[in-house]
Amino acid sequence: MDEKTMVNDILDSVKSSLKTYQGVITETEDMQLRQTIQQIRNNEECFQYELFKVAQTKGYYMPAEKANQNQIQNVKTQLQ
Repeated sequence: MDEKTMVNDILDSVKSSLKTYQGVITETEDMQLRQTIQQIRNNEECFQYELFKVAQTKGYYMPAEKANQNQIQNVKTQLQ
């Protein structure tokens, strides 16, 4: 397996984990446990971003095209 494939697999895995953490957080009543899981999620988000930057620098990962101001405003309007 080449480096690009491994990096993209890890990014996909972390993305999936972040979704799972979010689900667990919203269903956790115990505040201490909730905060612990939130901290784990925050650490995973930081790791994901750092790995994303490496992948982007090496040309392994291309983010979606940036939204223009019109598109941003449309989303804001829809969410209000």
